[in-house]
Amino acid sequence: MENTDELKRVFDQFDANKDGQISITELRDVLKAMGSNYSEEEFKRVMEDIDSDQDGYINFSEFSTFWSTSSDAVKAASELREAFDLYDQNKNGLISATELHQVLNRLGMACSADDCVGMIKSVDSDGDGHVNFEEFRKMMNASSIPGNGDGSKP
Repeated sequence: MENTDELKRVFDQFDANKDGQISITELRDVLKAMGSNYSEEEFKRVMEDIDSDQDGYINFSEFSTFWSTSSDAVKAASELREAFDLYDQNKNGLISATELHQVLNRLGMACSADDCVGMIKSVDSDGDGHVNFEEFRKMMNASSIPGNGDGSKP
């Protein structure tokens, strides 16, 4: 939803009294109408997360920031799943050393089967000889942290 006009229409759907801001009541009403089963505590937490100036209301700028951040996170998760699926050749939810070897060679990266076994071992936290999606996600997140060569969180 890159289009500002479209985002403004969504904002206006939440802003029932058209005062230019979304109250917790308006947020609750729209989310419940969409089938949400949030508790009162969860509504308050959502409100606190979005309401960056902590004035008790969500203005269009806060809504816009939240929407773009959420969209980026969804897009990143989707791209990560696509990358995992590229390596998971037999679609069993696991990447084996053989699958890794096949894909890397197909991509023109020369590495031996033993190299691939070593790569799998380095991220295989449950010791099953394969990389599942969670292990893949952790590996990708660790590798995207600048200046952190040891794979641990900063």
